[in-house]
Amino acid sequence: MKKVVTFGEIMLRLTPPALKRFSQASSFDVIYGGGESNVAVSLANYGVPTEFVSRIPNNDIGECALMEMRKRNVGTSNILRGGERLGIYFLEIGAVSRGSKVVYDRAYSSMSTIEKGMVDWESVFKDAQWFHWTGITPALSQGAADACLEAIQVANKMGITVSTDLNYRKKLWNYGKEPGEVMPDLVAGCDIILGNEEDAEKHFGLHPEGLDVTAGAEVDAKSYLSVLKQLMKMFPRARKVITTLRGSISASHNTWSGVLYDGQTLFEAPTYQITHIVDRVGGGDSFMGGLIYGLLNHPNDDQKALNFAVAASCLKHTIYGDANLVTVDEVEKLMDGDASGRVAR
Repeated sequence: MKKVVTFGEIMLRLTPPALKRFSQASSFDVIYGGGESNVAVSLANYGVPTEFVSRIPNNDIGECALMEMRKRNVGTSNILRGGERLGIYFLEIGAVSRGSKVVYDRAYSSMSTIEKGMVDWESVFKDAQWFHWTGITPALSQGAADACLEAIQVANKMGITVSTDLNYRKKLWNYGKEPGEVMPDLVAGCDIILGNEEDAEKHFGLHPEGLDVTAGAEVDAKSYLSVLKQLMKMFPRARKVITTLRGSISASHNTWSGVLYDGQTLFEAPTYQITHIVDRVGGGDSFMGGLIYGLLNHPNDDQKALNFAVAASCLKHTIYGDANLVTVDEVEKLMDGDASGRVAR
């Protein structure tokens, strides 16, 4: 099997242990992760050859991030070394009626100072079949946006499938460009688009028809169809447009599902009740990793690919940290209806 390449920033995550608030913390748990690196870890766990492309500082902290990727069997030979620092984000995990909080400390990170021409994309894509990026990367800086567009154009030229998770992050778009000035050119080169109604609105000014996003746990899959149709009309290269469906009962209890639209049929996945969330960060990344795996292994069965993605990301909510550390067998067991959580002896 040819490899899947992902491109983005890996960061140092610092989290107060035991659901403590920032003001209570006297120590922090250290985790390394990021949207695109999380996708690569998921795929590597499923046995898919992966390559993560990024830029990290040439110091001990950068080396720790590199070691984390290697430990998870993710390819790192095309990670650049340079710049001043690894980006950091602080995460306070919420519970019940208290939501989680994120504080970024990633200005002037190594990845934000990457520029077009630094990566030899033709060499990176030599044995690749898929390229994945997220809307986080072009939000970092003009250089990161330019490098991302360069990668997409080379992948298109080489006939490689390109996917994106739109991932709107309000706190990151601060280098003088609005998302609508940057994202359309990048997404125009994508074959697979994952995004929700907020992504569509903030990036492209698209508005859902008759969709109440404040409806809590009541999520009507068909009400998202107008968003998916508008995205496909705006980006005609796209073969499939997908969104996750999260109903938020509390910080600890969500409903979880997803839909996929191929231009003709709207596929709906089963809905899971996630009643005791351990860590929801990386939920969308785990969905994307599961979706890529599903589409690669079941190219003629979009329903099965979608069901795999939703089940995989459901399991991610039970795992502490950014990345989804589950196997294909565990995902398929849940898909088959076994949610008992019994001890495997």
